[in-house]
Amino acid sequence: MTDIVNTPNASSPLGAYPHARKAGGLLFLSGIGPRNPKDNSIPGLQLDGEGNITKYDIQAECHSVFANVKAVLEASGSSWEKIIDVTVYLTNMKRDFPVYNKIYSDYFKNVQACRTTVEVKSLPTPIAIELKVIATI
Repeated sequence: MTDIVNTPNASSPLGAYPHARKAGGLLFLSGIGPRNPKDNSIPGLQLDGEGNITKYDIQAECHSVFANVKAVLEASGSSWEKIIDVTVYLTNMKRDFPVYNKIYSDYFKNVQACRTTVEVKSLPTPIAIELKVIATI
């Protein structure tokens, strides 16, 4: 099916879903996190022996998640400039929003996509940010 998109240049989906799906002139990305597509590592993350987060770097995760989104967009025949809507999930709004918002403004200054940012208790892997994106093709 040509409307389904997967790319080795972004972190692998964690389940039975594609990176993106085309519908008409729109592109819908699945939730994209900051995991490194080469080794599945999470930039700046440190876990204790029980798998609990002891330290994370929201700045590194932001840059990584944006790189993964860009890779999926390009693999889909779209581009960063064609993003029209972004939903951002943060696991610690109070701590991370100011840093994330600054980095977001640098990346999206000329895009002016609609945006919603919500705090969630956790995400499927020990990440601090995930993006859900809609773009044109």
